[in-house]
Order: sequence, then C-alpha cells, then structure tokens
Amino acid sequence: MTQRSLALVAATFLLAPLAGSAQPPRRGQQPVGPPPFVSTLFADNMVLERNTPDAIWGWSDPGDQIKVEIAGKTATAVAGADRRWQAKIDPPAAGGPYTMTVTGQHQTATIKNVLVGDVWLCSGQSNMQFGLRQAKTGTEDAAKADLPNIRFFTVAQRSPYHPVETVSGSWNVVTPETAGRVAAVAFYFARKVEQETHIPIGLIISAVGGVPAEAFMSINAVQQIHDFDPLVTEYNRIVAENKGPEYGNFVQHWYDNYDIGMKEHWAAPDYDDSSWKTVTIPGGFAELGVPDTPTLVYFRKTFDVAAADLPATPAPTAAPAGPGGGPAGSLAGPGNARGQRGAGGPGGPGGFPGMGRDSVQLGIIEKMDTVYINGQEIGGSAWVENPRRYGIRPGMLHPGKNEITIRVLKSIPKGGFESKPEDLKMTIGDKTIPLAGEWKAKIAVDGRPPQPMPLRYQNWPQMPGVLYTGMIQPIAPYSLAGAIWYQGEENSPRGYQYRKVLAGMIGDWRNTFHEPNMPFIVVQLPAYLPHVDTPTDDDWSNLRESQLVAAETVPNTCLAVTIDTGDPNTIHPTDKEPVGDRIARCALNMAYGDKKVVDQGPTLEKVERRKGEVRLKFSHADGGLVTKGDKLGEFSIAGDDQQFHWTNARIEGDTVIVSSPDVPNPKEVRYAWQSNPVATLFNGAGLPASPFRTDKWKVETESVRPY
Repeated sequence: MTQRSLALVAATFLLAPLAGSAQPPRRGQQPVGPPPFVSTLFADNMVLERNTPDAIWGWSDPGDQIKVEIAGKTATAVAGADRRWQAKIDPPAAGGPYTMTVTGQHQTATIKNVLVGDVWLCSGQSNMQFGLRQAKTGTEDAAKADLPNIRFFTVAQRSPYHPVETVSGSWNVVTPETAGRVAAVAFYFARKVEQETHIPIGLIISAVGGVPAEAFMSINAVQQIHDFDPLVTEYNRIVAENKGPEYGNFVQHWYDNYDIGMKEHWAAPDYDDSSWKTVTIPGGFAELGVPDTPTLVYFRKTFDVAAADLPATPAPTAAPAGPGGGPAGSLAGPGNARGQRGAGGPGGPGGFPGMGRDSVQLGIIEKMDTVYINGQEIGGSAWVENPRRYGIRPGMLHPGKNEITIRVLKSIPKGGFESKPEDLKMTIGDKTIPLAGEWKAKIAVDGRPPQPMPLRYQNWPQMPGVLYTGMIQPIAPYSLAGAIWYQGEENSPRGYQYRKVLAGMIGDWRNTFHEPNMPFIVVQLPAYLPHVDTPTDDDWSNLRESQLVAAETVPNTCLAVTIDTGDPNTIHPTDKEPVGDRIARCALNMAYGDKKVVDQGPTLEKVERRKGEVRLKFSHADGGLVTKGDKLGEFSIAGDDQQFHWTNARIEGDTVIVSSPDVPNPKEVRYAWQSNPVATLFNGAGLPASPFRTDKWKVETESVRPY
C-alpha cells in the first residue's frame, strides 16, 4: 500500500458513520437499571478539556430540562425520547479547582474538585496497562508523587457485542497513595508535560493486555480494511445467535458449541472414565490416533492425598465471580492479559485470592488448557510460551482419592504437552506428586475436516470491535487533547498489515470523537528477544516499520521511538520513564506547539547509491549525528541478490556512509532491522533513529493473514 493510500485509509474513516447503535444491549453487559443521570466520566476529581466547548451528558426522563453550571458558565439541554441529554459548555480558565452542578427537574448532581486542563486518552495493551508500582523506579517515583494537577481515570475492561452507555471507573488525584495504580508510561508523560506547561493533565486509561488493535476499532472501520472479512462474518454470526456470555473471543463460543466433554461434565469427580483409553503424558495424542490434527482431549487422573498433608479448612474457597458469568479466571470471562487464569498473569504464580500453598505445574502447553481439581476449575491459559502454574484453593482437596482433569486443545502437529516429564507435577504441602505417566484420555472434538475450528484460539478479547464498543465508544464525545497508543505486540505476527490497521484506527477514533485532527502519538515497540548476530528479518521489525509508515503518512501523528529501551527477556520492560519522556516530547512539539522541543531522532531523508557505497542523509540531526557505543553498527547492506551483510558505517555531517567488501555493488540498506537490535545512531538531543529499510522487497509478514 502506498503512503498516499494510507493517508486515504485514515481519511476514509473520518467520513464513515459510527458503528450501529440501534441494537439493544445483551444480558450480562449492561448494568442493571437505567443509565445514570450524569455519565460516570463526570465525577469528583475530573479534568475538563480547556479552550473548547465540552460535551456533558447523561440520562433523565424524556423532556426533562437539564442545566449545567461551572464557574459562572451555563449550558442547557433537554432529555430526548431515548432519555439521553447532552449539553455543551464553555469551560472556565485552565486551573481550578471548580465545582460543577448538573440540575434536572427531580435531581441534582454536584461534581467537586474539577480541574480544567488537557485530557489524554491512553490506550493499547499490557505495556500501557503496566502500573507505576511495577516500573524500574516506580516505588520511589510514587512516593514523591504529590501531583494534584494530574488526575487519572482507569476504564474497566469490557468486551460487549452491543453498544453500552457508560464505562466503569473513577477519577483519582495522583498522590503517593494512588500513584502506584497509574499506568507508568502515562504517569511519566503527564508529569513531564505538566512540569513544562503548568497545565492540569487528565489521563483516561483504556487498555487491555494481549489484545489486537482491531479489537479497539469499530466494526464499521474494520470492515473497510477487508482483510478481516472472515472474522467479521463469524463475529456477526455469533452476535446474532448468542444468548449467553459475551466472551469477546471466538474460542469460548467454539467450546460452547462443540465441546461434548463440557456438556457431559467429563471433569466431574464422579464421572465414570473406565472406558477411556490409557495414555502417557507428555504425549497422549498419538495414542488416541490424532498425532497431527487439531484436537480437543480430556485427560483424567486419580491421586491420593493424606489427611496430614491438608491444611485445616472448613470448605472450598469459592473463586470470585468473573465478568463472563463464571469464576474470575475461568474461561467464562475475559480474565487478565494473555489469558493466563489462576496464575497471577504473565510471568509468575499468583492465582485466585486465598490460593494457599498448593499448586499444579504443567510446563508449556500448546495451545490451550483448562485444569480442574475434583470438578472445580483452578485455571487455564492460551498463552503458549508461559509455563503453567495454577493454585489449588484451600478446601478443594480432601483426604483419600482426588481427581485432576486437564482439557487440552492442540492446534499443531507437535502441540499439547511440550515440557519435560519432570516439569509436570503437583505440590501439596511439602510433598510433590509427579504428573507424568499414565492418564485416562478421551477425544472431545476431532478437528479434522469438516469439523469447524475457531478462527483464533486466544481466550481473551480477540474479536474485532468489542473493546471499541465497551471501552472507547462510551467515552465519546468527551473532549480530548489527544490520544496515546502503545500497542503492537499482539499484531506483530502480521506486522506488515499493521500499517493499514493503525492508519484505519486513527481515523476511526478521530471520527468517533469528532476531532478530525486530534493529535495521535504512537509508541514504537522497544527491543525484545535475544539479539541475532547476523542480518535477519522478523515480525517485530515489520511491525515497527508499519508504525513508522503510519506516523509519516497520517497527518498530526507522532512516533515515539523507543528502540534503545526494552528487555530481551521480557515483553514487559520495566524502564518506562524514557518511554514517557518520548511521548511527552511528541506532545509538547505537536500538540502544544513548542517547536524548540526535539521530538524525533535522526530520520532518513535521502538515499544516494554510489559505486561501492550507499550514502544516507538524515533530517532531525539536532546537534549532529552521534554514535552510541563503541561503533556505528546494526547497518546491513545488500545487492541485487537481496542477501544482507553487515557494513562498515561512518558519519559525515548529517550523512551516514555504509559499505561492505562482501557487496561490491550495493543497492539497499537496513538499520536496526531485528526484534532486538543494538541502537547506535542518535542525534545530539539524545534521541535514537527509528529502524528503517530502503528496499521494497517482500518481508517476512507481508503475506500473513489475520485469521
């Protein structure tokens, strides 16, 4: 797709109507009772956008006359037949605190400690969710965070299939007591901008871990890209037929439709499995005759527990209710980032509250598992790379014989249990019970054609549009200063396509908030995974390029380059302050008009191919091009054979000259083109160059489809 085409993609969504709003809400998604007199976004400690008429809205009896007042400013509205009213009020001067009152015929709402300043919508996946308390210097920074001019509202996760009126959350002043709950990159961004401008800052944080960008787009916008047509068709079918929980993903509806084990209660402790086949795990699928095909299998095993090994407890500790109607952490609700349930989220143990000392450990499983003890679910995950560890809640075990059931959905020939036998075990008190060996097993779903299989296997929000419907659209038309987007990890397997998705989403949001030029800041993905010592191509490089292309082609968009940050060992790097600083630089330059603030590192402007070398001219060389480290590295060069070799690189003024004795007739150059490059090219302001390439050759993810 050309740069002009990307600009048109974004512009198209500005003209597109909003996704349908005539359909009634479904069970389990809309709060009980009528929507509130004043939207949940308008509450004590809030921030109103300055220098623009602010929409204030809520619901009342049809025909009710509503009056909004703040600091001598007034606005009126009349509730319509649908009970919704909306007023637009000119805000007072930036600052505060102010008190806003909303008065109807029978009720009045008083909203206290209101500031007027700039409100930024902060969205994305888990690195936007990442709390300050988890950050590298977060504990120290939170302890000093007496920042009354910074407020935050964290939107609760919701993935409904039909429009909803409100979001759940509350406004909080940033104090040492509350700061640890703020998204870290949003905190560092707001702190810097408020220090530079002395304007109050409001943060609306609407992020969900492990989700694709298209979940945050309206269905109408997703449809215009066309790459997602099969997903949209299946989504529409599910929405039309669904009478149960609104999971926000495809795989859980697939279970509801096809899993006979769930329908016949194969995990029940008294279920008769005497006719089941005996198999050995790790393994088991080949013995059932399905070594190479997608298959859903139940595995059952009986184990003994001595009374002396059990803690004294009167009864099982019930899991808290989850948003999908089942227990929190069950597959009946969205759960946490990356779908690890009962395991405390990515990276470590945790589990349900009151989990206690006992656990089941199963190593790595492809693709998805659910574990039951005596018929009660203790956890499940679709995050393949994360070793399973699920807590056994007190009271679930009893003296004598107990049953463990593992439901495994494998999607590839070598799927299923992928770890060593010694990694499969159960810990009860001080004793360890090996779980490798003989199990009873039975196929619940044989995935060979014509059996339909889920379009996506993740058990967290994956459907296009669902997070837009639940967590973006209900925020509109709140007046905003701009939006910050930190996402891409989940879209990286189709990184090349992301340029269309990102451009479309920017246009979609600008349409939703009726702000065709709303500033939009994109955080480019940082370094991740082990460094590769030879020139390569991978999905994260492709996705970073898509972020760069979208930022260069969609007007009023800024790219916060973070390639010099990150951690090879975790997708959640803890050093968030540099990221917040880069975002703030973008905002200060683009949204606040302070052109003295350098917001970009060296940016490729011109390529000159000469005999034996390629000359790369850069703009944004503020203070001159600078090498970070011992040498100017991570440049690779190729001739017509498209085989890349590391280069000798040197700086001359605002130009980098690259050559290699292995490539006598060089044609194309790539810089920092891998998941975890060593960033070496900076400008005098200390900002890194974005990874780039000069070629238009086909890259790894260019043909990858989104389903």
